[in-house]
Amino acid sequence: MKIHKEGYSTLRNEIIILLLINFFIFFIFNQASEYILIFSLIIFVLSIYFFRIPKREFQKDNKSIYSPCDGKVVVIEETLESEYFKDNRIQVSIFMSPLNIHNNLFPISGKIIYEKYHPGKYLFAWNPKSSTDNERNTVVIENSEISILCRQIAGALARRIISYTKVNKIVNVSDELGFIKFGSRVDLFLPKDTIVDVKIGDKVKGGKSIISRLQ
Repeated sequence: MKIHKEGYSTLRNEIIILLLINFFIFFIFNQASEYILIFSLIIFVLSIYFFRIPKREFQKDNKSIYSPCDGKVVVIEETLESEYFKDNRIQVSIFMSPLNIHNNLFPISGKIIYEKYHPGKYLFAWNPKSSTDNERNTVVIENSEISILCRQIAGALARRIISYTKVNKIVNVSDELGFIKFGSRVDLFLPKDTIVDVKIGDKVKGGKSIISRLQ
C-alpha cells in the first residue's frame, strides 16, 4: 500500500496541527491528555486510510468497460445526457463512501475529446440533482469502438475534484483519471444499447470490475 500524492499536503498539515494541539494542552495546562492524543491518532490514521492506494493488478481488456472507481452502484437508468451527447444514454452511477479508495481511473482506452470543469453545489452524492448541480468534472473518452462520458462529482463532504486529463490526450484503460477528496460519486454515460453487467447495490473496484462488455 502507498499514499496517494494528493494526500501529502493534507497529512503534513494534519501532523503540524495535531502536534500543536497536543503541545498546547501539555504546556498551557501542564498535563498530557490521553483522550486528545488518542483522538489525534485516530484522525491521522483515518486520513492515511482515506489516501491509501493498495497494490492492485489492473485489467487491460480493450473489449470491456471497467469501473472508474471503488464504490457501490446506486443508479442504472436511461436518461438524457445534456452536456455533451445531448441524447439518451445509459447512466451508471457509483457512490464512493469516505472509506473507499478515492482515485479515479479511465474505464476504457482512447482519446480525450472533451473535458470541462463545473463549479457548483455540494449536495449529497446520492441526490439525483448532484449529477447536474454539484461541483463536477466531465470527460469524454473515444476509441474506434465506443464513446463514453465519465463525470466526477463532489459530494457533501468533498470540496475538491482533481483531474489529470486534457483534450487530445491518449489514455489507456485503468490509467489514473483523477482524484476526489472525501466522499463523492462517479457517473458513466454509455450508449443506449449497452448491456450493463452490474446491478444496483453491487460493490465494484476501479480497474477490475467490469461494468459492460463491448459487442
